[in-house]
Amino acid sequence: MKRYERLRQIRRMDPYREATEILRLVSAYEFPWDYTRSLELALYRTYAVPSIGRLLARTAELTDRTQKRYDDTALLLDAIVEHGFASTPGRTAIRRINQMHRSYDISNDDMRYVLCTFVVMPRRWIDAYGWRRLSSHEIVAFSEHFRTLGRHMGIKDLPADYEEFEACLDSYEEAHFGWDEEARRVSDATLDLMSSWYPRPLAPLLRTTTLALLDEPLLRAFRYTPPGPAAQALVRRAVRTRGRLVRLLPPRSAPHFARQNWEIKSYPGGYRLNDLGTHPVPGLRGCPVRPADGSVSQ
Repeated sequence: MKRYERLRQIRRMDPYREATEILRLVSAYEFPWDYTRSLELALYRTYAVPSIGRLLARTAELTDRTQKRYDDTALLLDAIVEHGFASTPGRTAIRRINQMHRSYDISNDDMRYVLCTFVVMPRRWIDAYGWRRLSSHEIVAFSEHFRTLGRHMGIKDLPADYEEFEACLDSYEEAHFGWDEEARRVSDATLDLMSSWYPRPLAPLLRTTTLALLDEPLLRAFRYTPPGPAAQALVRRAVRTRGRLVRLLPPRSAPHFARQNWEIKSYPGGYRLNDLGTHPVPGLRGCPVRPADGSVSQ
């Protein structure tokens, strides 16, 4: 297979009817490393919305059990991409996602914003650092896949296309990004986790490298001191160079899914999708008691 042959295959597919299949080709064959990094950034930036960051801090999932929360999120989202919405693993993953979120009082606006990050951040990351830019065909497929996920999660007023996803994300961040001490604890725990994947002496360098990839609104919301312009330019140039080098390599012949990422460390003996994630008990560890009518915000 030649370097651009899979892109030609994707362009022959229906981006609405075969959206998940296209996302699978993009995330598991074309850009597995970039897609993982972009979803890390997508989830990380949601902490800068204080209502989201505070909730995550109060559940303690991202401060006391950071690695497990990282692993479970990646594995549940990727099971849907790998197997499809109609498959048994896909349905199990969606059920687990919904069981967790419905245990907390999360606004529809916050849920929709998080969904927007899954659409917009991969496109922005890959266009900036990948070995090629995403095609319009692939962008439509990303939007359609996550619109379907949003419907399964009961999220209301979903964006109709990529442009609406992007506008929703940008406007929500402009209105809601802000400082929160508890959200900063979640951010620090996440940065510590990412540094822990490498030899300890590299931790300060890795923290600076990560901060150099963050945009100014994120740095301001968490009150991090930005790395200097030279450090930012060096880090971003290095990641772009990696993308150019990947372009010269033969295309991937076998898929690479999130469960194969070396950063996933919680389940050396394997796992069951139905056991992943949290199983909140109302009234404990930041889980609110359900309203008397049994309803919850989604």
